[in-house]
Amino acid sequence: MSSTNTSHFASFAAYTPPPDDPAYAASTSKSTARAWFPSQQQSMSYQSGGIPTFNTSQAGGLGALEDAEAENATNMWETRYGFRVDLLAAFAYLLGPVSALILLITETHNDFVRFHAYQSALLTTPLAILRILASLLQFPLFLRIILTLLLILPALYMSWQAYIDAARNGLVRFQVPFIGPLAERWVSEE
Repeated sequence: MSSTNTSHFASFAAYTPPPDDPAYAASTSKSTARAWFPSQQQSMSYQSGGIPTFNTSQAGGLGALEDAEAENATNMWETRYGFRVDLLAAFAYLLGPVSALILLITETHNDFVRFHAYQSALLTTPLAILRILASLLQFPLFLRIILTLLLILPALYMSWQAYIDAARNGLVRFQVPFIGPLAERWVSEE
């Protein structure tokens, strides 16, 4: 046997911690959870080697109703189709109003993604309309280039900001002035 084996099976040490000790469980479990989707601890049943419980929520006694309600609550990291929250929030800005509309129609479970879809629609739709009107009215080329940059650069920055907020900052919502509070209100009213 190698010395790097962390299994405590057949350990001949003078003292081996019990398997239900949290320190023991933390040292033996290998974390395979994705950073964007925190793992949920599942309790072990008596049949699978767990500690027997009597008259508790695990056994269906007192507290079972509260635990059932907690399980039905939506996880802030879950999306409708199981996609990553950070990528969906960033995608809301990449195609402007088109991607915002797609996400508003398809994503119905995650408020973070819906917030960024609303904010993207409110930010990029007027800019896209201005750019289209500039082309139709034959504005000078330099002005159309400036309007194109005014459409693309804020969308790319907001896409990056949404990705970072989901990936590193724990779903903090970066709000554009005037637009962000309106998107926040629309999400909360749903």
